Amino acid sequence: MSLNIPSNNNKIAFFSTQPYDKTFFNKYNKDFGFELDFFETQLNPQTVILIENASIVCVFVNDIVNEAVIKQLAEKNVKIIALRCAGFNNVDLEAAKTHNIKVCRVPAYSPQAVAEHAMAMILTLNRKTHKAYNRVREQNFSLNGLLGFDLFGKTIGIIGTGNIGKAFAKIALGFGCKVLAYDIVTNDAMIKDGVKFVSLEEIFKTSDIISLHCPLNEYTKHIINKDSIDLMKENVMIINTSRGGLIETACVTEGLKEGKIGYLGIDVYEQEEKLFFRDLSADIIQDDAIQRLMSFPNVLVTAHQAFFTNEALTQIALVTFNNIKSLLTNNDIENKAALLVLKKRNRKN
Repeated sequence: MSLNIPSNNNKIAFFSTQPYDKTFFNKYNKDFGFELDFFETQLNPQTVILIENASIVCVFVNDIVNEAVIKQLAEKNVKIIALRCAGFNNVDLEAAKTHNIKVCRVPAYSPQAVAEHAMAMILTLNRKTHKAYNRVREQNFSLNGLLGFDLFGKTIGIIGTGNIGKAFAKIALGFGCKVLAYDIVTNDAMIKDGVKFVSLEEIFKTSDIISLHCPLNEYTKHIINKDSIDLMKENVMIINTSRGGLIETACVTEGLKEGKIGYLGIDVYEQEEKLFFRDLSADIIQDDAIQRLMSFPNVLVTAHQAFFTNEALTQIALVTFNNIKSLLTNNDIENKAALLVLKKRNRKN
């Protein structure tokens, strides 16, 4: 299927691409006919120069799309910044408005993918299946040190009840957990299912497990900090599959050292752009904070893989292409949640 638009408007420059990005975007591009240009490097002020005759850039969670980058994109006549993810805290939306660059995202692809990974981290930390797997391979069939607890009847606190938070709540309810939730707006359907909306303070004070599913913004940055950790129950489990900046790493490290935090599972990390999506197995990691975290036996780190399912990658490719097509042909997107910047803001004289 052809877009029937001028060829100079048809080129997309992808940054931070991995082999699976190329596989899925090439597969579904057969129905769109875009010209695709893939770069493994991160988008930042030094790599903008790689863009040649592309009117669209497609970026991911750790690309740097600040004012300096956006100014250079505008000088290269880039008209659209398309995020192939839900989060957009790495994009300066005000700068995009100023330079009249449209910005879109994938607001929801497979919330179940991230929600299921969060539960997988809980089960792994609790029942220590990763350790049991390694033991048995070494012919060690001892159960010492593998003691877990029943999830049934435990209190799970969810911070953020968007699509992923809602999906995770259903999973937690299925395990027979008492589910508490905090968000700036309550959800009647979740309440009907048995979720109780409470204050953030009550989440911290009463939850056996706290799972983060909120966006990163000025209100949620370091929502897990010394003060919130002090409110938590002894031996609390904290799970973060949302954004690294929700956790103040130094405070969580102290909580682990003191034994206040009993388990930590993170699929995201505040300084992950220097680490994640790369093979650093032959390198010396210079980040002492992540090295310290990984030294704890009760910490599980995965490298931003919660989204990584066939269903999610399919939706990411299709929604991204459809967003771009809609902006090019109709100058709008039907799903308003996908549209972050459409036109330059009118300024008052």
